[in-house]
This record gives sequence, structure tokens and C-alpha cells, in this order.
Amino acid sequence: MQKLLAYPLSVVYYLMFGFTLVFFHVVQWLCLNLFGYTAHKKSVDVMSFFLTFNTYVLGTRYKVVGVDKLPIGVPIIIAANHQSLYDIIAIGWFLRKIHPKFISKIELGKGIPSISYNLQHGGSVLINRKDAKQSLSAIRKMGEYIEANKRSAVIFPEGTRSKTGKPKAFAENGLKILCKYAPSAYMVPVTINNSWKMVKWGPFPLGIGNKIELIIHEPIAVKDLSFEEAFKKTEQAVVSSIVI
Repeated sequence: MQKLLAYPLSVVYYLMFGFTLVFFHVVQWLCLNLFGYTAHKKSVDVMSFFLTFNTYVLGTRYKVVGVDKLPIGVPIIIAANHQSLYDIIAIGWFLRKIHPKFISKIELGKGIPSISYNLQHGGSVLINRKDAKQSLSAIRKMGEYIEANKRSAVIFPEGTRSKTGKPKAFAENGLKILCKYAPSAYMVPVTINNSWKMVKWGPFPLGIGNKIELIIHEPIAVKDLSFEEAFKKTEQAVVSSIVI
């Protein structure tokens, strides 16, 4: 019965989702080209609100724990487990005050209204996972960017999404480079729960009635620990709060 109901709700959701992306593609272009970064950032925040709001059609609810732990005015490295596109939507809206920038696969840089434009022009970086040299260079630039501008990089150390919620082993390279080139940063482990249930039946129909949870753990000052210690604490914090 739940899956049957999900079909018409998914149609409504995708219509709203598509309209939001097309509309804010134009808004982003105008804001960036006429008024600069600050206006563009505000347009992305408003878009993130509507992308989150759209999911309420599917009966989606959100719980965010620990926002008060986020340091302000310093570079931040958000290290989170990865379950679906809805991780990015939730982070974009609920963590907007720390200017989150994403390390995304290069395929997302073209052809998607609003999303591709923001990834190309909003401070995020695109990596080619088949080209290690290009990927590491792009992540280095991200580290330098957040260090200089006191913004935040979002990285999913698992690399690929978990389709069942069960975490995969974290990879070190991306985090190591971010820590090297943003030495004053704070590493913030973030656990995401239930996002995978949005696509448990694939892209259509979408899952309904899910409660997506973001748990923000205690920040770790990069300069206070060796990378190995910071990495281990980060992975343990993220994985320990995953609910399968």
C-alpha cells in the first residue's frame, strides 16, 4: 500500500523538484553576475530551502542534532557518510550558515539546472575519480579555498553511496589533503541516517514517510592531532551513530 501511494506522490515531487531547479538556475545566474558571491550564496540558500520543502510532499521529516557545535569563523571539513542525493540537500539547507562547498564527481558539473551551475561557480570542486592526479589537485584547491575564506568543505570519505545504510570503509587521501592545505580547520564528523530509504525502490517511486537525521559530532582541531588520530576519531564518530 505504501509503495502504491508513493507513485503519485513521487510524480508531484519530481514536478516540484524540476521547477525549483529550472527557476533557481536563472536566479543564481542573475545573482552571481549582477551582485556577486553574497547574493549568489543567498539564492542558493533559498533554493536549498525549497529543495528541502519539496521533500515534505513525500512525508519526509528531518531531525538535526548538534548544530550548536559548529565552529564559526574558521575553516571546517565536514566528513559524513553518504547514502543518497538527499544528504546533499539536507546539508545544503541545515548547515547553510557555514557555507558548505562540495567535493563532487565531475559528471554532476554539466547538464543539471541549478546544481551544475552552483557546483561550477559556487566554490565547490569537481573531481574525476578515474584521474587521481586531477582529483587530488582539485581537493588541494578546495583546502586552500576554505583556509583563505573560512568556509566549509563537505567530503564523503566512503566515495560511493551506501544503498542500504551500512557504512563503507573511509578512504584517507581526500581528508589528508584537506587537512594539509587547511591547517587551521576543524574536522566535523557528521552522521546521516535514513537518507538511503528515500531511494530504497530506486529513483521511482521514491520512499515516503522517512525521517532523515543529521548528527553533528564534536569538532576536532586539525592542528591538535596527527592526521591518523583525527581520521580514526572522525570515522569512529560517524560510524558509531549510524542506524541500519
